[in-house]
Amino acid sequence: MSQLPSELRQIATSGRVQPYYQSGVTTPEMQMVLHQILHCPYQGLMKRLYLEGKTLELMTLQFNQFQNDNSAAKSYSSLRSDDVERIYQAKEILIRQLDDPPSLTELARQVSMNDHKLKQGFRRVFNTTVFGYLHDYRLEQARQLLETGEVGVVAIAHQVGFADRSYFAAAFRKKFGINPGVYRRSQERSPNCLATEKTPPSHRKNSA
Repeated sequence: MSQLPSELRQIATSGRVQPYYQSGVTTPEMQMVLHQILHCPYQGLMKRLYLEGKTLELMTLQFNQFQNDNSAAKSYSSLRSDDVERIYQAKEILIRQLDDPPSLTELARQVSMNDHKLKQGFRRVFNTTVFGYLHDYRLEQARQLLETGEVGVVAIAHQVGFADRSYFAAAFRKKFGINPGVYRRSQERSPNCLATEKTPPSHRKNSA
């Protein structure tokens, strides 16, 4: 209980039902869990256990985001507003040049900061390194492209900036817990795990 964000801890200990709202983003990890919930491979009791486990996993990711958001807010509140703006500009440059990003020194030059200040400020704002952000963004773009089923794994890897297929596969598996080829094939299966199971109607035999 002590590890919950303070706002949630107050709600949990108050004994009263009250609304709580905090804005945030759906991270790649959250999106993967949501996908697994919608496309679980089990039925019956195993389905129920699977969904309960994934729901807890999703809640854990959400609570972790609350804590990180609070930490980030405290960290970059000391940054000047123009520095924060430049850091966001750096992020947009990385996204635009996904397949051929600039070096840290060149990126810092483009946003009129020194590389040390950009590196420290980026971590404060986004809670990750400059190229850690780029790495995760590439993997998320790859995941979305795999879902379309229109492009092969190798082509997608190159499209988002991974020159080595083996490295891409290992990075994707580490991030999402599944091989990219397997993930792509899983999109071809349409069963929705949350859909109501329909029991075929019973047929009464006509009495002779």
